[in-house]
Amino acid sequence: MASTQTVAAALERLCPGAVHRDAPLARHVSFRIGGPADVLVLPRTLDELRRAAAWLYRAGEPFVVLGRGSNVLVADRGVRGVVLKTGRGQDRLRFDGPTVSAECGVSVPYLARQAALRGLAGLEFAGGVPGSIGGAVVMNAGAHGHCMAEIVRGVRVVTPDGERAWRGGEMAYAYRESRLQHEPAVVLDVDLELRADRPDAATARLDEWLRHRSDTQPLGPPSSGCIFRNPPGDHAGRLIDAAGGKRLRVGDAQVSERHANYILNMGRATASDVLDLIARVRDRVREAFGTALELEVKPLGDFSPR
Repeated sequence: MASTQTVAAALERLCPGAVHRDAPLARHVSFRIGGPADVLVLPRTLDELRRAAAWLYRAGEPFVVLGRGSNVLVADRGVRGVVLKTGRGQDRLRFDGPTVSAECGVSVPYLARQAALRGLAGLEFAGGVPGSIGGAVVMNAGAHGHCMAEIVRGVRVVTPDGERAWRGGEMAYAYRESRLQHEPAVVLDVDLELRADRPDAATARLDEWLRHRSDTQPLGPPSSGCIFRNPPGDHAGRLIDAAGGKRLRVGDAQVSERHANYILNMGRATASDVLDLIARVRDRVREAFGTALELEVKPLGDFSPR
């Protein structure tokens, strides 16, 4: 691997003005927790993202992709290597009948609203998912009994072997799973297949699900979204609540009183606080029900023992 200075210089040539050394990541994630990235790249166009990812693969340099920063826990010591952050500059949308083409950085809530206003149904469930469409496709994000696998028609990615276009049926979708979590690839854009409906009907469903979200999930202090995956036939939040987990707190990390599958940053929580709290919650649920909760939030960075 090349030195950080060499990598940053090469990326600066590909993405002028978009490369930052020792960049704090807490401001880039919804948890507001985490140390710095050795190199943070904020591509300004889809082409810059494509070029940066292709160069990193060719050079064999380690890197991770960060979208709008939900569903991740960044280590207190940060991330070694390169972080590619998508968002502004990769947020163009195109509607063609029931097909929606969206660049990876498009906000999911914005896309859900725009689709509903145009009389396109199928994405209303995701109106409260606080992430980008690229991240939603990677995670097979879902809510209200629906998920991205139902509507993904195709995904265009950069891989170590070049640019590829995968059909929805090639994505190996399962509960909060896709092939993108197990193969090196950077999402460029996505095609979604929606269905025609009346705009008033689609927006009414969207608004109803948003009201349900605001009534049942925390909307105040920073969080990453759900911490644990739901075990088969049950809900992680119910198990944590029944095991007395809502009373747990470590430092400034606290289990939400409103929804027990959320951990909140009450001020100056650290990643270590969150990990300790996760361990305590898991122990409570395992002792009470014999269930081993699996993480949904993705640890990102250097969590190795000191």
